[in-house]
Amino acid sequence: MSRRDEFEITPATVLRAYSVGLFPMAESADDPTIFWVDPEARGVFPLDALHISRSLAKTVRGDRFEVVVDRDFDAVIDACATREGETWINPSIRRLYRALFDMQAVHTVEARAGGELVGGLYGVSIGGAFFGESMFHRARDASKVAFVHLAARLRTGGWRLLDAQFVTDHLATLGAVEIGRDDYRRRLKAAIAIEPDQSAWAAREPMSGAAALEAIRAGAV
Repeated sequence: MSRRDEFEITPATVLRAYSVGLFPMAESADDPTIFWVDPEARGVFPLDALHISRSLAKTVRGDRFEVVVDRDFDAVIDACATREGETWINPSIRRLYRALFDMQAVHTVEARAGGELVGGLYGVSIGGAFFGESMFHRARDASKVAFVHLAARLRTGGWRLLDAQFVTDHLATLGAVEIGRDDYRRRLKAAIAIEPDQSAWAAREPMSGAAALEAIRAGAV
């Protein structure tokens, strides 16, 4: 379900939309307009019931990638926009999310190998809700490792909701589930009302894989 936007969209507009359960998309990277999406079924990750396979946990613990946050938003969104099958990140989306990043309302998690960006994700944070927008990988498991580190920081800081928008086969392997619109809005309202510990983002230095896994298990580093 969606409706076409007909007024100037600002970063504040985007944050307000997320706070009531909407998120923006474009028909294609070349379409200058944006529409709002309000799915009947919403994908979420239960932060206390994530599924991390033994093989993924081994990869995370092995620290194959250096995982950092908020170092290079432009490189992350460029990589997400150019990945195979991705078509909805248009210039307006780039401009709005760059502004939100500058406002510290958007965050990135970046997996690097030899200093090169090989995987990552970005999303919007409002109160205790984090809305995952897009992820990419150029090396095997790089996006999954970035996701584990995202979940660790959210657990550490006390976030309550991790929104996946839609459940794909890939996200389902990490524990994403579908809930109805009314249930989602109840969870969203409760989540955005809390004030998580923003120091989870302030620590821009790499977190070890072992620390990330422990954070997910215990809710704190």
